[in-house]
Amino acid sequence: MPAFKDHFSPVATDYAKYRPHYPAALFDWLASLTTAHTLAWDVGTGSGQAALELARLFTHVIATDAAEAQLRHAVAHARIVYQAMPAEQTDIADASVDLITVAQALHWFDFDRFYREVRRVLKPNGVIAVWAYGLNEVSPDVDAALRHYYRDILGPHWPPERRYVDEQYRTIAFPFAEIAAPTFRMQTRWCLDELLGYLDTWSAGQRYQQACGQQPLELIHERLRSAWGPANETRVISWPIYLRVGRIAGPT
Repeated sequence: MPAFKDHFSPVATDYAKYRPHYPAALFDWLASLTTAHTLAWDVGTGSGQAALELARLFTHVIATDAAEAQLRHAVAHARIVYQAMPAEQTDIADASVDLITVAQALHWFDFDRFYREVRRVLKPNGVIAVWAYGLNEVSPDVDAALRHYYRDILGPHWPPERRYVDEQYRTIAFPFAEIAAPTFRMQTRWCLDELLGYLDTWSAGQRYQQACGQQPLELIHERLRSAWGPANETRVISWPIYLRVGRIAGPT
């Protein structure tokens, strides 16, 4: 098995603080697809954002991540058990899980081995949902600055797996009976410093700083500040969600 690629433990505190939250409607829809709501497994849970939403709807939630530093920043909840385990090999019981979710993490996994684990632990007619989110959108001027930062400055420093997100998860093998999904977006309202805190968690920014000896956000700070306006002004930030959902067997 390839070594676990831990891109986020060095910024685990900021990751927990600045990552956006997924819409409640997404989890409500996913829960509507399952015949039981006994157990959900959130894979690559990070600091537990998706697990907390699942805990509204399922009696028990197992939330796993290979990075223990991420789990130390997860929010405790009576229905959630956090465990440090790789996605591809767990101690979850056979045919016990109603819903599996993977939020912004599938592209890091060994697909074949993970899908074998999915087939082992998922109940008959259970559901697997995987998703990623694209670049955030604010306004034409802010978006142009962010795309310059993402592609032109950080481009060579993104891990190769990032391409799956750019390709909206459509090029990842998904060997399940696929279910057509509605469109969902994430939204939040941030000031400029909060946006900068989020950008500082990007793995390519860390890699750029290690390679070049410079904080890459300094290269767009003035352009971004000019495009934003007053720094303490809050603006709506939006992210498109790329969602794929399926079952081991076709819908009954």
